[in-house]
Amino acid sequence: MYSSLEQKYQRIQKELMAGVVALVGVLLIGTFWYRFVEGWSWEDAAYMTVITLATVGYGETHPLGDRGRLFTIALILMGVITIGYIVNRFTEAVIEGYFQERIRLQQVRRTMESLSGHYIICGFSRTGRQIAMEFQAEGVSFVIIDSDFESVRKAQEMGYTIYQGDATLDETLLRVGIEKAACIVAALPSDAENLYTVLSAKYLNPGIRAIARASTEEALQKLQRGGADAVISPYITGGKRMAAAALRPQVMDFVDGIISGTDRQLYMEEYLLEPGVCPVVGQTLGQAKLRVQTGALILAIRRTDGNLIGGPTADTVFMPGDVVIAMGTAEQLRALNQLLGPISSKKLRRPKKM
Repeated sequence: MYSSLEQKYQRIQKELMAGVVALVGVLLIGTFWYRFVEGWSWEDAAYMTVITLATVGYGETHPLGDRGRLFTIALILMGVITIGYIVNRFTEAVIEGYFQERIRLQQVRRTMESLSGHYIICGFSRTGRQIAMEFQAEGVSFVIIDSDFESVRKAQEMGYTIYQGDATLDETLLRVGIEKAACIVAALPSDAENLYTVLSAKYLNPGIRAIARASTEEALQKLQRGGADAVISPYITGGKRMAAAALRPQVMDFVDGIISGTDRQLYMEEYLLEPGVCPVVGQTLGQAKLRVQTGALILAIRRTDGNLIGGPTADTVFMPGDVVIAMGTAEQLRALNQLLGPISSKKLRRPKKM
């Protein structure tokens, strides 16, 4: 659904409605003239008006004087102009695909209204496109916001759901269901725009997870103070990864293969342990026997206070609200998901196929 396209279609719709109203007005003027000025019956007046505007070439219903014929000439001209205007607007609508686009926009609007727990990508530049590709590969529902018409067109060609508008505005975020969204990714080219977007998103939905892109270290700190849950700087992160690739190439190849999915054997996933739902809450890692039953390896546990336990031991207790980070094959991770119970906050997605 695009705001600029909606405005354009609303304009065409108003012009078509104006033409129809003008045509009805001409019909009424002609009917009233023949009824009250010429003194004809309502049936004859309406009939004369219709055949005059239709230019079918029938004769006069009743003889007309000079005044009546002059009015009839004016009526014909008004009818030709009005009908010509309507035909012109209708032809423009057909040529520009107004009716087809209108149906598509209505479908997109219904899709947006039905979204819940979805992801919002702000910006469809190179970074935004890569994020969209990853989201699509993971099978998550998401919507894109971008103000550039060319970016909107490219996203549309790729089959993405996109809204053309300013992501820093509350109205735009509300249109894409910010109140029901699970996460927003601010990948706009300007650090200031990303900051405004995060502030607006957190105000409209305090519980949403906000990820932001930063160009400088100073912007990174400001975005963190602005409420962003995670801030990624492509330059800082890229530099660190390049250095790590130079110093520890095998480690980086292994990690990249898991994160990006280029490794066809191993994947990583996270699970939220909900109290009263997950059966392992309150048990130790040794008691739960997750490794024995599923084959998946528990890499880390994130506590609700933010504390990260890397390489948990057999004595580590699973607490309510813990986020468990695991690694394994697709089958092992699915088995782990079943063992942990029906986790509503995060279902295990099917690993993407290569």
